[in-house]
Amino acid sequence: MYPPKNVSVSISPSGVIVEGDSVTLSCSSDSNPPAEIIWFKGGTFVGSGRNYSISNISSDHSGEYKCKSRNKHGWKYSAVTLNVIYATKNISVSIISPSGVIVEGDSVTLSCSSDSNPPAEISWFKEITFLGSGRIYNISKISSNHSGEYKCKSRNKNGWKYSAVTLNVMYPPKNVSVSISSSGEIVEGDSVTLSCSSDSNPPAEIIGFKGTMFVGSGRNYSISNISSDHRGEYKCKSRNKLGKKYSDAVTLNVLYPPKSVSVSISPSGVIVEGDSVTLSCSSDSNPPAEISWFKEGTFVGSGRNYSISNSRAKHRGGEKSKASDKHGEKDSDIAMLNVMYAPRNAVVSIISPSGVIVEGDSVTLSCSSDSNPPTEIIWFKEGTFVGSGRNYSISNISSDHNEGYKCKSRNKHGEKYSDAVTLNVMCELMMVQ
Repeated sequence: MYPPKNVSVSISPSGVIVEGDSVTLSCSSDSNPPAEIIWFKGGTFVGSGRNYSISNISSDHSGEYKCKSRNKHGWKYSAVTLNVIYATKNISVSIISPSGVIVEGDSVTLSCSSDSNPPAEISWFKEITFLGSGRIYNISKISSNHSGEYKCKSRNKNGWKYSAVTLNVMYPPKNVSVSISSSGEIVEGDSVTLSCSSDSNPPAEIIGFKGTMFVGSGRNYSISNISSDHRGEYKCKSRNKLGKKYSDAVTLNVLYPPKSVSVSISPSGVIVEGDSVTLSCSSDSNPPAEISWFKEGTFVGSGRNYSISNSRAKHRGGEKSKASDKHGEKDSDIAMLNVMYAPRNAVVSIISPSGVIVEGDSVTLSCSSDSNPPTEIIWFKEGTFVGSGRNYSISNISSDHNEGYKCKSRNKHGEKYSDAVTLNVMCELMMVQ
């Protein structure tokens, strides 16, 4: 009788063991009486009997196995290591620095871990582009272009597997620009949308300005029923917690028909016959309007200014301009051109009676003249002052009034005498004969 000796373990099959195989461990020993066989993995009991079988073996079965051969005279161990070959599993990518938010300019380190036997080869990809190999992948001075999905590929001869992580790089606004929804002409009354685009992470707050004046916030700024008041330069400011940036300005060019058409006269004071006068038409329109001039409805010229050299009484009256472009037309209010001049065409007429003047009648003489401003009228009988006013009346006329009467028309610019008118007074006796 003797205790166990020559204890040994054999593995079947005898070659490489790949995950999924079936394996049998056999324990042989020399003892008397025959020994009891007990199996351990590490220090854990896993079974008894001469053979220990594992079906569909996995990486978890890798390790040292011992058989213990025991009889009443003693015991002895023998050990063997199971080395299970398997493809990559439990693959993961981690960002090991920085540990928090990634900001443009930081240095970033990615690490790929995996479980495989034999050890795997590690390859790195951004989307589908190969970047490098090795357990660690470093990016120094990271930029917004580095944002995206990164994959590590763990591969050995038994298979391969991917794991991915997304790099979310924070950065201030860049590439800020404004666009106008309408690509053609913008006409008063249209609806227009200005859109601000920018590249930033996190997304930026958008603020719009017309010149330096705040007009609204949000990615789009819409104007319905646009008017000429909306013309000007617009820009947007894109802002997040990492910084801000302004777009270049874009000009909103609104086309509209003439408005606010008015006429001014130079000189602005009194205009005296013989002066040179310039009428100027101002209007607000886009594109600039064509200007036409009218006097009492008759076309007299074109252009922003209408000049009269050596003005005359005939130039008096209502002048107006018409501003027109392809979007419409508008007339100015009438501007009165008031040319001052001395009296002319002074004439005396007998307004009553209309026929023969008989002694005892009442007679009224009237003086008419053309002047501006209106004249003072003075009456003379054979050179002697007899009265003033537009009309001169004689009641109970007699033969003593048979003389020449004339009027003088006078204003501050000059004076003019009429030709004399002789009153022919008939006596009643003559009328009877």
